Amino acid sequence: MGTGTTPLFPPPDPDLLAFVRGPRLTAKTRALLAEAVPGAFFTQPDGLTPRRRQALTYQRLRAAGRAAPPAAELLEDPPALCALLERAAIADPALFHVMMLHYTLALGPILRFGADQQGPRQAREALESMDSFGTLLMTEVGRSNSHLSPRTVARHDPGTGGFVLSTPDAQAAKFPTNTAHPDVPKTAAVYATLVHGGAERGVFVFVAPLRGPGGTPPDGVSIIAAPDTSGLQVDYAAVRLDGLALPYEAWLRDGARIGADGSFHDPAGGPAQRLTRSMGIAPAVWRSVISVSAAITRASAHLLLAHSAGRTTLGRLAPRRPLTDYRNQREAVLGALASAYALTAVAGQVKAARTGADGPAPAGGPSTAWAPWSAVDRDLALLKAAATAEAQDTVSMCRVHAGAPGFTATDRLNAYRGLAHAYMNAGGDNELILFDTARAMADLDRYEPPVVEPEPPGGGDPLEPREWVRMAAACETRMRDRLAARVREARAGGAGDFEAWNANLVAAARTAQACADRMVLEICAGAAASGPPLLRPLLALYALGWMDRRSGRLLNEGVLAPGALERVWDLRGRVGEELAPRAAELAAALDIPPEVMPPVSFVPGL
Repeated sequence: MGTGTTPLFPPPDPDLLAFVRGPRLTAKTRALLAEAVPGAFFTQPDGLTPRRRQALTYQRLRAAGRAAPPAAELLEDPPALCALLERAAIADPALFHVMMLHYTLALGPILRFGADQQGPRQAREALESMDSFGTLLMTEVGRSNSHLSPRTVARHDPGTGGFVLSTPDAQAAKFPTNTAHPDVPKTAAVYATLVHGGAERGVFVFVAPLRGPGGTPPDGVSIIAAPDTSGLQVDYAAVRLDGLALPYEAWLRDGARIGADGSFHDPAGGPAQRLTRSMGIAPAVWRSVISVSAAITRASAHLLLAHSAGRTTLGRLAPRRPLTDYRNQREAVLGALASAYALTAVAGQVKAARTGADGPAPAGGPSTAWAPWSAVDRDLALLKAAATAEAQDTVSMCRVHAGAPGFTATDRLNAYRGLAHAYMNAGGDNELILFDTARAMADLDRYEPPVVEPEPPGGGDPLEPREWVRMAAACETRMRDRLAARVREARAGGAGDFEAWNANLVAAARTAQACADRMVLEICAGAAASGPPLLRPLLALYALGWMDRRSGRLLNEGVLAPGALERVWDLRGRVGEELAPRAAELAAALDIPPEVMPPVSFVPGL
């Protein structure tokens, strides 16, 4: 990619490029995914109304799904599914959002919970062929933490053998859902509380038609379109169910059953265990979100460098000096590259984990109070929270340092920022994930504090990967110990769980962030040791940035000594000087499609 006739980037370093792409994707698969999301998908025609833009997004989703490998294969192959979603996100965040919902949250439950059932076959075929698009009805608009106890109810009808689904009032309406477009067929995975024999049996998933081939909702479904938004631009709506009749086989029962005598059987155990199992599709979502967070961070870093390279400034200190000679701009560019490679290392690790069809780990996770996510996979949920926060910060910084053109000449950086911002709540709210993680840490509920190595005589070297991990682990254990002591003290004083934790939520969130920091830095340390040589100083720059950002906590916990930040700042400058001549080389290996152009590339000859 270049502006004018001068290439901005050299040919990518093969080792760095291989690190970004990961080891498990063949050239044939990459080519197939590039065909599924072609260059034409990277632009939007000007002047589209919101509905016409949404229609185009679904047209592209259909084309992508039909060109990509079969859905069942993608869900069993996280690197391939994530690569498809990464390319979609870089092209158009709205396309990624509806694609991710379709694969992981609509088809995923059918394959996970209903694989041995005949009934969902028609819905599965419609989704796999892209004759219908998948959506999710999970959260409810009127209450927070509604995942834990949906008020949408599914009642068994002995007369028909099926179920009747109802939302009792407007507060139980399902929102947000991508169901507003009147002409787009939709099939939903509905999370509802199964009531049978006068008792709540737990949260199960049901497959329900929401819009037929022409877009018309069936009897029992009301769809209320939300106002247009300038954020993540999809067809948001609230959905109410009023006596929606579904056949027995629409229940994705995951081994549960209702006997001929009306008796209820569930191998999961009780409602709490069933909730965790029903949320077991979340790991595929978190892998996707982590992977896409890395992808949009790579694209944003690439755009910032493309904007900055060769640009001069008329500042009176040094007229016509290159913009990247200024320390603030150079640190922004290099910091964005460092974050991009750090998140890529995290994404590479999580994509190599369990397959998309897997549910929660057999032993289960810790008990939860705010959301079910930590009980499914605490560490993966926590990495999702860390990745989206890092992407949000880095993309926003890239937007600001791209100046007015980054805001007005292209909507790409705004769109990436909107995606990162949205997924700080979507896919599991970050704060709730942090709270439940901290609760498990304080109670030592399937959590073991990391082993903290002793500080080397005279202090550790901040450029050494082992020192990053030592500092992060020391901060984590000290914050955990303090949080646990504060909660114990509150309980000893007669406080109940709510009072004990409510007084410590800020400390809880910071403690869980410390755990996430240590996990990310452990991954970075491993990548620095085993990856291409240029990764080590770049990831050291990321670690130095972490020390700067978290300096208040590190100083408070005695991990950094007073005055140590002077050394951190000095080292950032030195590493930056080392890396600055190779910034274009680092950006070239980010594997960004050539259609992602600098903000002012619309001006001929610039």
